[in-house]
Amino acid sequence: MKSFRKELWFETPARRAFLNITPQVELALSESGIIEGLALVNAMHITASVFVNDDERGLHSDFEKWLEGLAPEKPHSRYAHNVAEDNGDAHLKRQIMGRETVVAVTGGRLDLGPWEQIFYGEFDGRRRKRVLVKIIGE
Repeated sequence: MKSFRKELWFETPARRAFLNITPQVELALSESGIIEGLALVNAMHITASVFVNDDERGLHSDFEKWLEGLAPEKPHSRYAHNVAEDNGDAHLKRQIMGRETVVAVTGGRLDLGPWEQIFYGEFDGRRRKRVLVKIIGE
């Protein structure tokens, strides 16, 4: 069995963002030479997320409104975590959206459904953060 590891780095100008990272993961898969296996894609920061969904602007807006309703950014005093930081909401949003996704690799391609794409969700941006892509298989 082969193993391949690659880090993807992101720095969003806004506090929150959803980035379609499917092309970067596909490139990593191509570099790996793996034809059959699994691709793990996970955020390496506690205020960011990786998830699979549709790449549709209205849906992304719905995510933003839904997450802000569940864990509003302000007032910062709402969160016990916000003593030295102001990102308590970002930790909760990450918990909801998830840390990682695993996608099957079949025939050298990501085995995604017709509308599925891989996203990096940023909830406390404006600094460099990384995503790990780990691909195993033959």
